Amino acid sequence: METSCQEALTAFTSTPGDFTVEPVSGGLINHTCKITNHRTGLTFLLQRFNHQVFREPAKIQENYQLIAAHIAKENPDFFIPVAHYFDGMQSLFCDSEKQYWRLFSFVENSKTLSNTADPVQAATVAETFARLTAVCSGLDIRHLQIILPDFHNVTVRLQQFSNALESAIPERLEKSAYMVDWLNSRSRYAGLYTHFTESAEYKLRVTHHDAKISNVLFDTATGHVICPVDFDTIMPGYFFSDPGDMIRSMAGTTDETSTDFANIRIRPGIYKAIINGYLRGMGAELSAAEIKNIHASGLLLLYMQSLRFLSDYLTGDTYYRISYPEQNYDRALNQLTLLQRLEEFLEETYKFTC
Repeated sequence: METSCQEALTAFTSTPGDFTVEPVSGGLINHTCKITNHRTGLTFLLQRFNHQVFREPAKIQENYQLIAAHIAKENPDFFIPVAHYFDGMQSLFCDSEKQYWRLFSFVENSKTLSNTADPVQAATVAETFARLTAVCSGLDIRHLQIILPDFHNVTVRLQQFSNALESAIPERLEKSAYMVDWLNSRSRYAGLYTHFTESAEYKLRVTHHDAKISNVLFDTATGHVICPVDFDTIMPGYFFSDPGDMIRSMAGTTDETSTDFANIRIRPGIYKAIINGYLRGMGAELSAAEIKNIHASGLLLLYMQSLRFLSDYLTGDTYYRISYPEQNYDRALNQLTLLQRLEEFLEETYKFTC
């Protein structure tokens, strides 16, 4: 990465020797480094796209520029990192290895978190993602590019699961039979998704699509939220995607890698904080039908992710990177267990069933 990083740095400045380059850890998809002008003290985030995941970086940049321009004009108090340009006012730089780079102002004195046990913090994260959607309410979503088609399409994921059953490795299908039955018995969630996406009561909006606490920057001194980040998957979406992602990634007692299945639970305080924070951040943006069905969010996202993990396991682990042979099996069981706990929690606490 060092050679191509220097290429990108040279495309940004005529005096690359004025800059030092420091790798930034923590990202799972893209390669990132911090560049600092040791004369002026100015810092920037230089990032290379993972071309295997994002094959059309120009669309991602187009979305970001569109959203940034809208926020700057209509809601300048809502901060997102400033995008910078390479030589010739190019928002992207393609190096000699055909890899694409982009550039932002570096947000100093910031940190990210992997999870939280603090309901106030969870509510603030939820409110942040909701406000992002709300402040973009006046943006014509027809101008947004679709980055990952059918990314949160539960109906498509169920069909992919059905296809995986047809081509499954026999031994894996036999081992997973109880999970297959469990998922098929809840195919009603795909019907619920269809209802939400075909009814006029549920509108398309600007949606982050990767709403988790690790995609929010916090001030290292105060602990307050600075801004959301990682807009690679921002595109038109429905009300359930972002709160569903937060419930899936924050509301449980463990993350999706845990194999301590007996102790997977919903944390009531965190769950309620996510819902309340999201509703507060959205203000008057949600319809009565969306508010009524807000608790379907976690159910849909957990069901969808269970389908995806088990589909990959059945067909030989071709999509998700694994560190041991049965990891996708364990991931699927983890998400199924959390889904079951969520169903029980919602019925007991809110009398909510789908």
